[in-house]
Amino acid sequence: MDYSDEREYLSREGFERLKKDLEHLKTDKRRDIADRLEYAKGLGDLSENSEYHEAKEAQMENERRIAEIEDILARSVIMTKAEGASSVAMGSTVVVSREDSSETSRFVLVGSEEADPSQSKISYESPLGRSLLGKKKGEEVSITAPRGEIKYKIVDIM
Repeated sequence: MDYSDEREYLSREGFERLKKDLEHLKTDKRRDIADRLEYAKGLGDLSENSEYHEAKEAQMENERRIAEIEDILARSVIMTKAEGASSVAMGSTVVVSREDSSETSRFVLVGSEEADPSQSKISYESPLGRSLLGKKKGEEVSITAPRGEIKYKIVDIM
């Protein structure tokens, strides 16, 4: 599958999380910011009113994030993991071993919006993600890192 277009690839969970985040930003967060603006306006002179300026900044950031999420959802494609896939694709869980270590690492290949290295979710757009796409069990890939080239062997694809 070609992942080089403008679509945003998401898991079902990631899509639902973004929809929930969008709803929160459009309701609760907007209401909170409106309350802050109303309070700040009541303090008087707006030109030197830090509460007002902070609330306006929060409002701009909230509206920016709303637009960003709406754009992502409009371009999104929900990926499902094909059972028994023989090559690495979006949604694949990949077990790799480094050439210089006997330890293995497990990653899930996700879209950039869902990437979270602390949860072993890496973007298919990252150097490692790009190198793994389309590869099969037993194949080796290498990436260039600040400390030099790192080689990985694909131990398993789930």
